[in-house]
Amino acid sequence: MTTPLAPGATIGILGGGQLGRMIALAAAPLGLRVHVYAPDADSPAFDVAAERTLAAYDDEAALALFAESVDVVTYEFENVPAATARLISAHRPLFPDARALSVTQDRLTEKAFVRDLGLPTPAFAPVDDRASMAAAVGAIGRPSVLKTRRFGYDGKGQVLVREGLGLDQALAMMNGQPAILEAFVPFRAEVSVVAARGRDGAFAAYDVVENRHENHILRSSHVPADIRPETAASAIAIARKIADAFQYVGVFAVEMFLVAGPTGEKVVVNEIAPRVHNSGHWTIEGAQTSQFEQHVRAIAGWPLGSTATRGRVEMTNLLGAEANRWRDLLAEPGAAVHLYGKGEPKPGRKMGHVTRVR
Repeated sequence: MTTPLAPGATIGILGGGQLGRMIALAAAPLGLRVHVYAPDADSPAFDVAAERTLAAYDDEAALALFAESVDVVTYEFENVPAATARLISAHRPLFPDARALSVTQDRLTEKAFVRDLGLPTPAFAPVDDRASMAAAVGAIGRPSVLKTRRFGYDGKGQVLVREGLGLDQALAMMNGQPAILEAFVPFRAEVSVVAARGRDGAFAAYDVVENRHENHILRSSHVPADIRPETAASAIAIARKIADAFQYVGVFAVEMFLVAGPTGEKVVVNEIAPRVHNSGHWTIEGAQTSQFEQHVRAIAGWPLGSTATRGRVEMTNLLGAEANRWRDLLAEPGAAVHLYGKGEPKPGRKMGHVTRVR
């Protein structure tokens, strides 16, 4: 275990989006500096970072200089190239480590990882060509969901394989990318566990979150979830098993389906996000320690903070032009408004969020 950081140390963040921005904002009150590395000049995290590097993720010289300028490195999105993670790891501690990143970047390896831990996950099969697609549909049936193995988010890179949809038509939607077919889960709700594991193995989870989506994009998160106490305990136990298996360091989220059946309700693992997560934004006002401060504490080697909830909480994403309502939202008593400093408010683009604690 590396030596804990001292106040005044510098955290390097790979990625300059809103998650990196909020990590940087959480680090500052703890006396820690942040150096953001990103390839886009308009990265929102640049606005609040002490230092910035504008360079591509495959620029080995720039990455080496960046690593030498910081004390520890983390990332704010999971599509950091594996080669970048390996290079950084050769210079500085990387939390979460390159293995957690590699496994969760690929839906097939992620599903196999979860299955091999004995945890509930939908049936799945790899799809590389028409023959494997036919075999997968034959084994799993319809309806099922065909997804690209890498780089899919907010519903992108996936198609529902219903009766009547031809195999060739479904495959064409993958644009030749390696894919995975998953059984369709008739869920009652979508929930997530946002949790943290420290360098010393300490574990802390927030209350289970119930998430509502529109057009595959997270619209709102609600705490506490409408879920039985024993089901919530089971969901948190699943998250802890995953974290311990990775020897994970930092905040992560496990997205799950809540399924109601004749024997009661249960959760089924959908995806793992090896980073702070949109469904944890409510913690800034709604929990004793925000997920962003918790992530900083974990990667710095500091004690984890309390995850106690401060009431009933609702977080709503501001998508596209909805962020233009900032004046009305700021006038609403009890509404906490967060705007990410992005440019054009394109439809479906996450421009900010608002949290209400009751």
